[in-house]
Amino acid sequence: MRKIKIFDTTLRDGEQSPGASMNVDEKIQVAKQLVKLGVDIIEAGFPIASPGDFDAVKKIANEIGGSTIAGLARAREEDITRAWNAIKDASLKRIHTFHSTSDIHLKYQYRISRDEALKRSVEMVKFARSLVEDVEFSPMDATRTDIQYLLEVVSAVIEAGAGTVNIPDTVGYTTPSEFGDLIRIIKDRIGSSAVISVHCHDDLGLSVANSLAAVLNGAGQVECTINGIGERAGNCSMEEVAMALKTRREFYRADTNIKSKEIIRASRLVTRITGIPVQPNKAIVGANAFAHESGIHQDGLLKEKMTYEIMRPEDVGLQKTELVLGKHSGRHAFKTRLKELGYELGPNDIEAAFVKFKNLADQKKYIFDEDIEALVTEEVSKVHEYYRLIDMSISSGMKQEPMAIVTVQVGSKSLDMMKYGDGPVDATYKAIAAITGTKSTLQKYDVKGITGGTDALGEVIVTLEESGKTVRGHGSDTDVIVASAKAYLNALNKLASRKHKA
Repeated sequence: MRKIKIFDTTLRDGEQSPGASMNVDEKIQVAKQLVKLGVDIIEAGFPIASPGDFDAVKKIANEIGGSTIAGLARAREEDITRAWNAIKDASLKRIHTFHSTSDIHLKYQYRISRDEALKRSVEMVKFARSLVEDVEFSPMDATRTDIQYLLEVVSAVIEAGAGTVNIPDTVGYTTPSEFGDLIRIIKDRIGSSAVISVHCHDDLGLSVANSLAAVLNGAGQVECTINGIGERAGNCSMEEVAMALKTRREFYRADTNIKSKEIIRASRLVTRITGIPVQPNKAIVGANAFAHESGIHQDGLLKEKMTYEIMRPEDVGLQKTELVLGKHSGRHAFKTRLKELGYELGPNDIEAAFVKFKNLADQKKYIFDEDIEALVTEEVSKVHEYYRLIDMSISSGMKQEPMAIVTVQVGSKSLDMMKYGDGPVDATYKAIAAITGTKSTLQKYDVKGITGGTDALGEVIVTLEESGKTVRGHGSDTDVIVASAKAYLNALNKLASRKHKA
């Protein structure tokens, strides 16, 4: 069996999903879970992109052990130097540098010749190699690059010191048979002189299939993200590749170091932090992935699970727990459950989450794991509160125009506003908008019950846009109108934080 390395880029390419940016503490939480998951390489970010990204990569490099920490850099000295300064304290470190090679990119974006691109790529790989032993190079838009030129570039950067060459399908253009042939041709050319990696995007819904075709033809590393998040239609889904290789290992003659029982925990953590939901029918981690409604399926499953399940739910971390938390539970039980759920929080964060938990327990008869995860994520994901909800009241009915009275703390002042609207949420949002003076546009409003029952914790996710900047706001409460107000203010606080930083 060949061991395929898993290169996770959730913290870099995944974060490029519109509205999915994470703060430093959130990135640390995800990085810790990626180590538990058994990821070989964590691409922690793009250090030159912003001071915040640099700080996050540096903190991950300093605090996270057990996986190689990679920083992304364009084929420029300043980028590579910045990446090196961010990752240099990691016990295992890698610089990942890239340059476009397709004629489309070279002509319209870079406006340089093939020779110039080749020369710059080689020079920058040598420069990166002078700083760190582990260097990866990506010829961007490789699948639309002339194959002879691509082979020339790959050979040259390996000779210059790249130990891994990544063949990215940057725009999700290729197909499995076509991509498999390309990887085989490259493998025949370079032999074992470097590891072939693949980075496939999902624009045609083929990223996982393309990555698996590459494995069959000699690729030794797959670049992917939790839940398949990423630029545009997303990236190759880590959980799908890992479980395909695990379930069909005799076919692929390959496996990974992924500890599959940590998959669900990683998926839920990323969902909570980014606010990007997983579709119910998504493979491996979707809510319906191991759900069966058909009578025929249920009959077969009751007799033998193999009849309709090719994987056990337990294999991906869907074990049921008997630990029931409620209003009589203490800090010890709460802290233990947090640890079982994979959260490692500091004393202050635990205490703040516990206070919220006790308040929720007074409102709900049963507390589910999803409720706890929502509370913890809200605490970990907190931003500076320029605006804070103090109080609100709603008046609505079939024969009266919905009205909201909202009190928001702005700085040291508490401001009240009454507004009418088409519904209670609309009235609430109009009141908040008037108090804060926001010029943002509400692009999306999504509400759902995290668990069953009329006392379910309601989760609201909103997407705001202002001056070309998109953010997601998250709020949860047993009252969905209150949750809606919290989500809207959370998004406004994120926008305010960006303005402050700018």
